[in-house]
Amino acid sequence: MTKPWQLYARHIQDSIAKLQKIQARGDLIQDETLYDATLRNLQTLSEATQQLPDDLKQLYLSVPWKQISAFRNILVQAYLGDIDPVTVRGVVEQHLGPLEEAVQAMLKDCPD
Repeated sequence: MTKPWQLYARHIQDSIAKLQKIQARGDLIQDETLYDATLRNLQTLSEATQQLPDDLKQLYLSVPWKQISAFRNILVQAYLGDIDPVTVRGVVEQHLGPLEEAVQAMLKDCPD
């Protein structure tokens, strides 16, 4: 039995809210704990995006869905520290807003 996509969309929203709280606490480049928490939430968020229906994602082309999925693979496989903190900070600062807007629109426009 497959879970409804809306649960994953809400999971994305929860991860974004956590990432915003992490960002408010300080600079993830300077604080290892914030950096680790950011990576974990980005991984969770990215995994959840993979569970959204492809036909629904096609309605929100402003979000780079394939790049989010690829970034998840980088996060999971680069556990030896090969991830650039500046890139991670850039993802958080530049790409969470559009993703959050798209997910909110999905839940509003297609609640069932």
